[in-house]
Amino acid sequence: MNSTINEKFKGRSLLTLLDYEAEEIRFLLDLSKQVKAEKGSCKQRFTGKTLALLFEKRSTRTRCAFETAFGEEGGHPVFLSTADIQLGAKESVEDTARVLGRMFSAIQFRGFKQSTVETLASCSGVPVYNGLTDSFHPTQVLADIMTLEENFGDCKGKKLCFVGDGRNNVARSLMVICSKLGVHFTVITPPALNPDWELIELCAPISAGSGAKIRVTDDLSEVSGSDAVYTDVWTSMGEEDKKAERIALLSPYQVNPTLMAKTGRADTIFLHCLPAVKGEEVTADVIDGPMSRAWDEAENRKHTIKAIMLASLDCL
Repeated sequence: MNSTINEKFKGRSLLTLLDYEAEEIRFLLDLSKQVKAEKGSCKQRFTGKTLALLFEKRSTRTRCAFETAFGEEGGHPVFLSTADIQLGAKESVEDTARVLGRMFSAIQFRGFKQSTVETLASCSGVPVYNGLTDSFHPTQVLADIMTLEENFGDCKGKKLCFVGDGRNNVARSLMVICSKLGVHFTVITPPALNPDWELIELCAPISAGSGAKIRVTDDLSEVSGSDAVYTDVWTSMGEEDKKAERIALLSPYQVNPTLMAKTGRADTIFLHCLPAVKGEEVTADVIDGPMSRAWDEAENRKHTIKAIMLASLDCL
């Protein structure tokens, strides 16, 4: 491992990958692969460490990945939902951060506002990890790129297409990481659900430097030549009242065998951050079929999350 880069991670939060240079993301991906290769031989590197897990939103993969990654290495994770603490209610986020920072080695937050995770990081004095906000999902896309590389090697120059709600946190985070690493990224979405132009403009000079081609379109034929086709649920958490509207708008963008055939490649893989609503954004024969890498991707959440914590807590 590059010791100079490793020094940059000590005590560092992960709120969005916009804050990380390409070589730093590369470091995390390489460390994630090393961690996965070590699977089954836990080294107790988090012994004596504690982790606060703050959840406003429900979770399967994020919670299980953080808890098992931390616990099997000898650390003590503590799950705290909004039913357990006064986060932003009776007690301000700032005060919660100050208290938890004195009791825990690190904090994970999964919830709604990006400003909440930013406040936790600025006031706690310990590393804070964004396990998902409405704006970004950085730990997810690290696992996505790791999965892409397990199938095709170095991700630079590969083509990844996201089909569905182009505004959501996964699509936004994929745009960021692809721009940083030189992955050609296409968002295929109805115009009403285009990613915000502020993010597109922010990523433009980054992608120009890396050689990544970033496109936003409503043309499904743009999946042609893709190494990977990615989708996510049509109705994000907190938008349940828009379910009927989303189904009507996104039904033409379902990932099914017909769409996968448009890639023109037999080796294209399918990715999904999960949970999936089979029969809506993706058909069962795709996500449960031979092109799917959704389950590898889910496992890789654990390895990338462990890598982030090992680096930021100086446990390498």
